[in-house]
Amino acid sequence: MTIHVLHVVGARPNFMKVAPVMAALAQYADARQTLVHTGQHYDVNMSDVFFQQLGIPAPDVNLEVGSGSHAQQTAQVMSRFELVVIEREPDIVLVYGDINSTVAAALVSAKLGIRVGHVEAGLRSGDRTMPEEINRLVTDQLADILFTPSEDGNANLAREGILPEKVHLVGNVMIDTLVRLLPAALQHWQAGRFEVQGLEVEPNKYVLTTLHRPSNVDDPAVLEQILTVLSDIGQQLPVIFPIHPRTRQRLQSTHYAISRSIPLGRNTSLRLLEPLSYLDFLALQRHAALVITDSGGIQEETSYLGIPCLTLRTNTERPVTVEMGTNTLVGNDLDLLRTRFHAILDGDRSWDRRPPGGIPLWDGHAAERIAAVLAGMAG
Repeated sequence: MTIHVLHVVGARPNFMKVAPVMAALAQYADARQTLVHTGQHYDVNMSDVFFQQLGIPAPDVNLEVGSGSHAQQTAQVMSRFELVVIEREPDIVLVYGDINSTVAAALVSAKLGIRVGHVEAGLRSGDRTMPEEINRLVTDQLADILFTPSEDGNANLAREGILPEKVHLVGNVMIDTLVRLLPAALQHWQAGRFEVQGLEVEPNKYVLTTLHRPSNVDDPAVLEQILTVLSDIGQQLPVIFPIHPRTRQRLQSTHYAISRSIPLGRNTSLRLLEPLSYLDFLALQRHAALVITDSGGIQEETSYLGIPCLTLRTNTERPVTVEMGTNTLVGNDLDLLRTRFHAILDGDRSWDRRPPGGIPLWDGHAAERIAAVLAGMAG
């Protein structure tokens, strides 16, 4: 008896999660796989390059939904995905993370009576103003099989009434991808230097930052305050800032005069880059003096790599990175951001809470555990 697994991805964090799962399932002769890309991220640097570097096969289906409001995007995925499910007849639809494509595919599959598996289940920030939190809550209620990355995910699901037999603690599939590709990323460094998009850097002599969450970039006053602090930090260490399309759009808006009040460019303290490929970004993460971000995935990767991370959020759905990793929440307290930056530069290691051997099950084998569960369904 075979099992047909249909994977749904839509944004770059999904790509890092699906790659090891597809590779692990390929080892089972009784597993057939279909890959559906919703097209939620459609920029080449945000999508196509990731597929190439991660070794993901070309999608069997691309729904090409593109951008739009949360409701529009979710509706477009649901409308187009329903036809795919009816035509392809999978045994289980596997969704990843917490994006709009995730909850849309879960809703369609549940209504059609198709089993749903959720990779990265159980994560909670406790903040329902975040669209991602709504996506997580709804997806986990619909899912038949829930794969959690850490113990807190199991505790959250138990508190929400999810039956324990549905839940499998497997570890973090993003770390699987990091472990596999870190050697290739480090080859980008030649003679202790790395050049990316014409910018040359040396290890531990720069800060790496990313910003994309609405709470940080949608309000021009908030964004200007953050960029002012980053620019000040850059007077001591250059701040490398690969800019997310959403953030660039905000900067380019005619309503904002930020770029006229804060020096932005390749030769300033705040050095803007185009979005980076996975390998380039991983190479920069590995040798950064510290990382400043609002990204969930980067909180995880820096914790594994042992790089101090200052997160511009008041909460996180990945508390294990604070409790056992190298992550510190600074929220919207920009004075605290400055203070922690200087403390880290001065050698303070209070941020490093990694246990011996690392966070449990963040060992590069999470996808193998997922594949074993799914293959067992075929029997």
